[in-house]
Amino acid sequence: MTVLVFGGSSQIGHYLLPLLAARDEPVVTLSREAHASTQGVTWLSGQLPDAVPKVEDISAIFSLGPLNWFASWLSTAALPHAPRVIVVSSMSAETKQASEVSAERDLSQLIRSSEATVAEACAKHGSAWTVLRPTLIYGVGMDKSLTPIARRAMRLKVFPLPAAGGMRQPVHAQDLAHAALAALDKPAAAGRVLAVGGGERLTVGEMFVRVRRSLPVDTLPLPLPAWLLHLARRSVAGLRGPLSRLEADLVADNTEMMRLLGVQPRPFRPDAECWRS
Repeated sequence: MTVLVFGGSSQIGHYLLPLLAARDEPVVTLSREAHASTQGVTWLSGQLPDAVPKVEDISAIFSLGPLNWFASWLSTAALPHAPRVIVVSSMSAETKQASEVSAERDLSQLIRSSEATVAEACAKHGSAWTVLRPTLIYGVGMDKSLTPIARRAMRLKVFPLPAAGGMRQPVHAQDLAHAALAALDKPAAAGRVLAVGGGERLTVGEMFVRVRRSLPVDTLPLPLPAWLLHLARRSVAGLRGPLSRLEADLVADNTEMMRLLGVQPRPFRPDAECWRS
């Protein structure tokens, strides 16, 4: 039997592929770019949703990339049997549902409708599914939230520190990989949408302070007062969504995830390796 992974080149895949390979079951992962196969992991060239090569004898499927593309493929895929399906979604399904920015509301709706499509497709295939909804992900410099800020600060030698009290709960990609693997082996997690946050809640301001401390170069702190953030929110359309959430609590309740999967995410203690290029 074979485990099929979509999004193996993601930061979650960076940690999940070795864990799967260690289980002595062949792992096949799809990528638009060429990758050299490694012990236990075969990379195939392809692209969701309509350029996926045929893989025989699938025992489980992991989706770590764009959920809408995966949902589209799964809804039309001809699967000969019923694999276990583990999907990594996003807490944006909840946190952006009532955003003042229409594009963010649309994204929230797309995520939720894609989750529903996955559930419907799994029902058709007779597959057991689990959806993981992580908070802000970090780990190996592939995220689009903290890493761009950290790299820009290292380049400019200036680090912005917003005056914001909203709570955050960053989750490490390795902890998500362990949660995804645990979901594969826990029948009780089937048919569940599980929130996954980091092991610590902290304010936006403190989160930025810790990122700055973790950088391998010295940077000049640049405090951004609340009035300036408010002005930017009203004046710059592209910043309206992110700045409007600075005072909002974007956190997850890990109770069910920990009970069902037995995974304890780590607190937010980033180091320079998290922002590597």
